[in-house]
Amino acid sequence: MAALNYKHLRYFWMVARCGSIAKAAGELHLTPQSISGQLTEFADTLGVELFRRVGRRLELTETGNRVLRHAEDIFSAGDALLEVVKDQTAPQVTIFRVGVSDSVSKAVACQLVAPALALAEPTRLICREGRLAALLADLAVHKLDLIIADRVMPSHLSVRGYNHLLGESELAVFAAPALVRQLKGEFPECLSGMPLLLPGEDFAVHARLMQWLHKHVARVHVIGEFDDSAMLKAFGQSGAGLFFAPAAIADAICAQYGVALVGAIPSLREQVYAITTERHISHPASQAIRQAALQTLSV
Repeated sequence: MAALNYKHLRYFWMVARCGSIAKAAGELHLTPQSISGQLTEFADTLGVELFRRVGRRLELTETGNRVLRHAEDIFSAGDALLEVVKDQTAPQVTIFRVGVSDSVSKAVACQLVAPALALAEPTRLICREGRLAALLADLAVHKLDLIIADRVMPSHLSVRGYNHLLGESELAVFAAPALVRQLKGEFPECLSGMPLLLPGEDFAVHARLMQWLHKHVARVHVIGEFDDSAMLKAFGQSGAGLFFAPAAIADAICAQYGVALVGAIPSLREQVYAITTERHISHPASQAIRQAALQTLSV
């Protein structure tokens, strides 16, 4: 494989940021023809299409977006290197990269990760969100230091990693005030016939929640499933339906979304794991996350 041409990469990065070859050429003090030729050579070397033309603008392809994310990391690291060389007295900053599975509550993730920024050693946090499989791929090539997920890593993936249980919380049901006034009877019978918003199939608790509903609720009326926990709560806030979230953060959910706690389900518990390449957690930021879990979640 040919070596990466960093000059071509910078030209690509500038065009992606500016949205056109002409604007990038102005920034780089080069002719548009020169930039265009270098981009073509770069794409040919990689063997992929990086841009597609939409009107007068260039739009990144899916592959182009992936290349851009790597370019951002590369040039960000280069800028940091220049700053270190320029100022020898500047404190060394530790970069800590965390991946958060989109099936994990954003409020839980925030409470767990925040202490990593309060360490005595200056720390720069880089937080990525996405599907667990994609995050594990990044962990495998050391683009992430730790992943926060609601399940252990799948056994069929050839990724060297270790699961660390941070804690767990029973599941609870929340509703906007207008829906609370419509509830009849005791919990959980009051859920019968009410519109329900469920975490999607990507959530580890999804299947168990469906079983519990069909066992304890006479008429299950699911109107929506969501793969993103924040979107689930936003729809719940609007009054579209009752929704499910960890009881450990009930106070925060009620305060942020203006909803009420309807009831808790002790038999349904949602786990939170840290997945790392370390058998034993030793990174100071990872240790801070584990300590935060002791206060946020109960094991």
